[in-house]
Amino acid sequence: QVQLVESGGSLVQPGGSLRLSCAASGFTFSNYFMRWYRQAPGKEREWVAVILRLNSTTNYADSVKGRFTISRDNAKNTVYLQMNSLKPEDTAVYYCNVNIQRTNYWGQGTQVTVSS
Repeated sequence: QVQLVESGGSLVQPGGSLRLSCAASGFTFSNYFMRWYRQAPGKEREWVAVILRLNSTTNYADSVKGRFTISRDNAKNTVYLQMNSLKPEDTAVYYCNVNIQRTNYWGQGTQVTVSS
């Protein structure tokens, strides 16, 4: 079965950096786009970034463009989110996502808190 396991979330000061990881299993990882989403307290889940399958083309939400970088290692079945210049408004639970045959799969999420 499809499994996504996020890790790397933590408490970090404003301006700091974190690298999130999402280990995937149960499907042919290299065949699918991978996405990161986040959900802040009291807000709806929002899309953050996407990386395509083969040429690793990426796209980002305007709120994180220039600060976050999504990448993937198809040999390790893992997608990453490098987050730099973190702001308090980046505080959220971060989820990785894959859509397979019109079904969305989610991990359990990893908490990122940006606070001094």
